[in-house]
Formats: sequence, structure tokens, C-alpha cells
Amino acid sequence: QVQLVESGGGLVQPGGSLRLSCVADGDIFSIYTMGWYRQAPGKQRELVAISGSGGWTNYADSVKGRFTISRDYAKKTVYLRMHNLKPEDTAVYYCNARNYAGGYDYWGQGTQVTVSS
Repeated sequence: QVQLVESGGGLVQPGGSLRLSCVADGDIFSIYTMGWYRQAPGKQRELVAISGSGGWTNYADSVKGRFTISRDYAKKTVYLRMHNLKPEDTAVYYCNARNYAGGYDYWGQGTQVTVSS
């Protein structure tokens, strides 16, 4: 029984900041990557940022320098700190957790981020 619980979405003005959180609840073992994806209206879901065990990270070009992903391994939590938000960042943001062997691939229900004046 595993559930990824997302929080922190909302409405923010352009140039503002927001922090998303995702907690993996339940009996989940050996998480390899935790990451954030987003899907804007009428567009495909895309990778925003991902963090792997060992400390490596990868970001979409559109968010480099503005977003930072981090993890609390003990709490099985991943964060996405977003600065200098732009209207183009408006989307539903989804949390994801995977293990190295491909034994599971969990998704959160999504949290809405709206950037508008």
C-alpha cells in the first residue's frame, strides 16, 4: 500500500516562488529516483526535474537555474523549489518514484500550479 502525497501547489504571480512537496507513504523500499513531471493544458507530460540515489539530478532546459529538486531520504520526501515562475510553468505537477530494477513506478495524483497576474 503506497501513496505519493503531493502538496504546495497554488496560484502565484509571475516572478514569484513556490515549493512543492511529495511524501511517499506506505511500505515502499529502495527508491532509486524521485522526480517531478508536469502537464500543461493541451500538451504532453514532460520531465521537470529528477533526483537519483547518489545525488545526481537532471532538469528540463526550461527550468534550469530557476528550479531546484532535493530529497529527504529518511522521510521519503522530494521537494521542488521553484523561483522566478513564469506563465509557461502553469501545469499540473506530478510526483514520481521508481526503483532501479523497475519493480515499481508510482505516481501522485497531481497538484495544480498556476502562474498568472
